[in-house]
Amino acid sequence: MALSHIHRTHRSGWLRAAVLGANDGVLSMSGLMVGVAAAQTQPHGVLVAGVAGLVAGMLSMAAGEYVSVSSQADIERADLAVEQQSLQNEFPQEQAELADIYVRRGLEPELAQRVAVQLMAFDALGAHARDDIGISDVTSARPMIAAMTSALSFASGGAVPLIAATLATRAALIPVVASVSLVLLALVGALAAQIGGARILPGTLRVLAWGALAMSVTGLAGRLF
Repeated sequence: MALSHIHRTHRSGWLRAAVLGANDGVLSMSGLMVGVAAAQTQPHGVLVAGVAGLVAGMLSMAAGEYVSVSSQADIERADLAVEQQSLQNEFPQEQAELADIYVRRGLEPELAQRVAVQLMAFDALGAHARDDIGISDVTSARPMIAAMTSALSFASGGAVPLIAATLATRAALIPVVASVSLVLLALVGALAAQIGGARILPGTLRVLAWGALAMSVTGLAGRLF
């Protein structure tokens, strides 16, 4: 009977960017509006600050992810260039190196040598990228996807506290924004844990704790002013 396995590594790139963006969107926007409202700002001023924060946050997340992941992509390209040069100048040594990797992973030396020969005959650079450097199609850096995912997820998460602030009365603005944001943070934490195959409760509590702390600190800062 065949067993079915669900692997989640292929989700790591976009999942990280999406969860980070949504979480940062909720935290940033709720903290911003709670802090501004705590400073006795008029509702219009709170909403203006929220809209400005949402736009700035989207651009900041997109730029940050793009720069970060682009740096990773640059490193990967540099490593591949070095490996390509080695394959052109020292092919037998590179073949022996690959075989040695397979031996360390448990293959018999003779079998490891045959595997290395066949894989390098098919795609020498791909074999070394995957088994020597650790680069594959699943884990390779994709800057634009990371940037777009972060911006959209930030907007999705940050829009909820902003809408809540728009609908709430001035007196209830802080508790409404805080409550809605904590509920959304719990959902984001649970969803991230579910998609990533982790335990839901620890992931949810971790996000809730940091969210409550962030809003408490920003609220206190606003009250001081």
